[in-house]
Amino acid sequence: MKLWSGMLTGKLDDIAEIFNKSINVDKRMVFEDIEASIAHVEMLGNCNILNNGEVIKIVDGLKILSKDIQEGSLKIDTNYEDIHTFIEVKLVERIGVVGKKMHTARSRNDQVVTDFRLTLRKEYREITSFLVEYIEEITNLAQSNLDTIMAGLTHLQPAQPVTFGHHILTYAFMGLRDLERMKDFLKRLNQSPLGAGALATTTHPIDRIYTAKKLGFDSIMQNSIDAVSDRDFVIEFHSNLSLIAIHLSRLCEEIILWTSQPFSYINLSDEYSTGSSIMPQKKNPDMAELIKGKSGKIIGNLNQSLIMVKGLALAYSKDFQEDKQSLFESIDIIKLSIKIITGMLKTLKINKENIEKQAKKGFINATDLADYLVEKGVAFRDAHHICAKIVGKCIKENIGLEDLKLEDYKKESEFFEEDLYTKIDLLTCVRNRKVLGGPNPEEVNRQIDFVKRAINDELNNRGE
Repeated sequence: MKLWSGMLTGKLDDIAEIFNKSINVDKRMVFEDIEASIAHVEMLGNCNILNNGEVIKIVDGLKILSKDIQEGSLKIDTNYEDIHTFIEVKLVERIGVVGKKMHTARSRNDQVVTDFRLTLRKEYREITSFLVEYIEEITNLAQSNLDTIMAGLTHLQPAQPVTFGHHILTYAFMGLRDLERMKDFLKRLNQSPLGAGALATTTHPIDRIYTAKKLGFDSIMQNSIDAVSDRDFVIEFHSNLSLIAIHLSRLCEEIILWTSQPFSYINLSDEYSTGSSIMPQKKNPDMAELIKGKSGKIIGNLNQSLIMVKGLALAYSKDFQEDKQSLFESIDIIKLSIKIITGMLKTLKINKENIEKQAKKGFINATDLADYLVEKGVAFRDAHHICAKIVGKCIKENIGLEDLKLEDYKKESEFFEEDLYTKIDLLTCVRNRKVLGGPNPEEVNRQIDFVKRAINDELNNRGE
């Protein structure tokens, strides 16, 4: 059966039949399709378009279908064109001709986009829940590494002293922005297109407000053509997922670096590592590498959705059948990626000694040495020049700034005194950076509290 077979008498070409089918993708929306159909039928009853007996029979039939699919006694037959056809055919088979009245005052155009929005709302909740757990795990790592001195890098070169806690917490703030974007996106996602019909609503006296409230939408889409032709929400979801993927990919790149022998900052659990088929000594950070690699697929899917929409005339086109597969793929990748990286963070071991040993090698206290001279009244540009010469001398002698004798310091400036060694101690360097946002442990604790409050607000808003 084809819901559109009306005036067409010829059989669809076999290859075209396969090309046209979408049930393997849209079967994911089966429960949302039934939920929206129930709301629609109840509205038809309230508006006296269907009588009470018809409503009860259709709604009860849909609920039994949903139960049977959920329990597995009814399998979705992928020989059907789409999930809407499958549900309607099975309903008619079970309750008779009255089931054909379910589609009164509705088109597949408003039906499918309603199902899609309901499905994405469910996915939104799950993804943001995973994000919260991920951010919480980052704050735990930060909290336990407030005093783990680490070389902050620019251009992947040692730059200034920070702590591992300060560094890793950066990703928590990226995660908070991801949550904020998703929350803002929900305002535009949670609008009901149901009742827009094919594009011009219907002559039946339906109540769009009723179905919107019944399905938990915040409002209706105000223009019926916009309701069926808008895919901004698809592109926006793709965009949000792409940013999440980019943030995860950046952290994974660092995890890969940190597990390499030149760094040896962390040890990954065997649960998130693999070996080599030829080299018995290998322990590879494959999960981190896969998350990086799969992030490219998510970004590519964003591009696909942009191209799909960019040249479409109003209102509906079959191009929109391609709006789901790529987004569902990205959703599945991002959910797995967040869960895996959360597990990686929860089980990794920090090699504090190695992190701090590496921190001592890169003259990352050189800026603090220059600031020492500035505090004595030397202009910063002059202090910078003096300290650069001192670093050059230390490199020649293969020693650190803390190992250079005071008499050698005084050759470059009379302002150097014994207290410079306290000033350039790495822990002192970190503790002296008390500016908001800096690596001072107390300040990082304040940042952690900020993240925790944001997470608590998110959970409270969800009622969790």
